[in-house]
Amino acid sequence: MVAATDSGLNVEKPLTEVERVVDTFVAPSKTFTDIKHNASWWVPFLVIAAFWCGLAFVADAKIGLDTEVNNELQLTPKQADRLEKLSPEDRSAQLNARVKGTRVFWRYLAPIFALVMAAVTAGLMLGTFNFGFGARLRFNQCMANYMYSSLPLIIKVSIAILVFFLGAGEGFTFGNPVASNLGALVPIDLHFVHFLASAVDVFTIWSLILAGIGYSCLTGIKRSTCLTVIFVWWAVITVAISGVTALFA
Repeated sequence: MVAATDSGLNVEKPLTEVERVVDTFVAPSKTFTDIKHNASWWVPFLVIAAFWCGLAFVADAKIGLDTEVNNELQLTPKQADRLEKLSPEDRSAQLNARVKGTRVFWRYLAPIFALVMAAVTAGLMLGTFNFGFGARLRFNQCMANYMYSSLPLIIKVSIAILVFFLGAGEGFTFGNPVASNLGALVPIDLHFVHFLASAVDVFTIWSLILAGIGYSCLTGIKRSTCLTVIFVWWAVITVAISGVTALFA
């Protein structure tokens, strides 16, 4: 959008929040360039939080979070074995506690956890680009880049909700709400490889590409360089998390 100034020069008109959300999907460079001038990130955060909390309520209503907890336990046989060794009363109490904890976390606490993770990631990218590449990013710009580049998650969540309303979703877990990754191709007993494959997700890759585009727009650094930085950090973090998760599986 272009507006004429009194001097007759054409300048870019700031985008509205709705335009920035829409352009993230259809013209991402517009959104991320606009972050230079307006680093607000609350709107995409609230949109994503609303979708995830909505998914928690739908999952609870359609299949019950006890089913979700049992599905998670199938991915962590060590924990399942420990539960099996308990008395029926203690096992039931443990499972009920897990269900209640899952309900509270995904309905109410997940947005706070996501905000903390966003802040950590934004700080990591701030340091990487400012100290490693001489950029002049501000923390709020990195937060905005993270939030807008995460918007593809609402499509993933929408698909999961649709699946529930179609009468399916018995194998649902919050960690893998939609079969959009390579995890299904790797046996669960190969824990590290399975968790690693599950991280190679269509929507995650989409978000990573958007993040690379965003940092290129914000810093002026070549897009290929920014994408490399994003994917290298993602690979390092994914391997580390997969390794820790496999230890406790």
